[in-house]
Amino acid sequence: MTTLTQLRKHKWMNLVFQTVTPLAGTLLFLLIWQLGVILFNVPAYFLPSPTRILEEGIREWSKLNTHSWITIYEMLAGYFLAVMVGVPLAIAMTSSRRFDEFVTPTMLFFQVVPKIAVAPLFIVWFGVGITPKILVAFLISFFPIVIDTAVGLRSITPDMIDLARSMGASKLQIFRDFRLPTSLPYLFSGLKVAATLAVAGAVVGEFVGADKGLGYLLLVTNSNMQTALMFATIVMLTIIGLIFFYIIEFLESLMIPWHVTQRTKEDAPTM
Repeated sequence: MTTLTQLRKHKWMNLVFQTVTPLAGTLLFLLIWQLGVILFNVPAYFLPSPTRILEEGIREWSKLNTHSWITIYEMLAGYFLAVMVGVPLAIAMTSSRRFDEFVTPTMLFFQVVPKIAVAPLFIVWFGVGITPKILVAFLISFFPIVIDTAVGLRSITPDMIDLARSMGASKLQIFRDFRLPTSLPYLFSGLKVAATLAVAGAVVGEFVGADKGLGYLLLVTNSNMQTALMFATIVMLTIIGLIFFYIIEFLESLMIPWHVTQRTKEDAPTM
């Protein structure tokens, strides 16, 4: 009973430290920023203090909220489009060597081309609506999903496949019971990287041509020298990206709790 109590206490203390440590680091950084602006009398148009940014964010909350939902929609649409195209493409690439050799050069070409250079073409082809932003978010988040999923599907050992075949497993059963579970940690790694890139993709699309969204708001605040509101917009983008990232990480913990990346998040209790 005592050992069980100690384990629970150890787990609770780990959770507290995992929560408090990054929060304390962030608060220390903000405190240094606040004191630096005050001590050196930095002009607000050059570098506003955290309290000034917070005040501006609260005052302009309605505007930030309105533009945020536009960017979130573009980000999610591009991201899920990348998932729906990238995962089946990775499966096809790992199922056929000829198809892999056929499609990989084209995929690498689109990855190497700077997305900021492609975005104006989307404006020409699809106008200044929401479609170009979705496509830029798709292009930026697409590559990590394909590559990580393909690596995961190839990571299964030949001995495991031979064992499954010796037991009479079909190709579908090998994929469902062996290849897919093995690839999930790699897939979620790609999904988490793509989650952060999708936000950048939506903003890049809005930079090129838009009349709404947080990227558009950044351009407006920059041209009007509204530095505090610009920082508040950046904070909003950061919060959106972090929330999306941790949602994917939470889903990962639900789907692959057995993987070492999940089990090592909690320190093993010492005897």
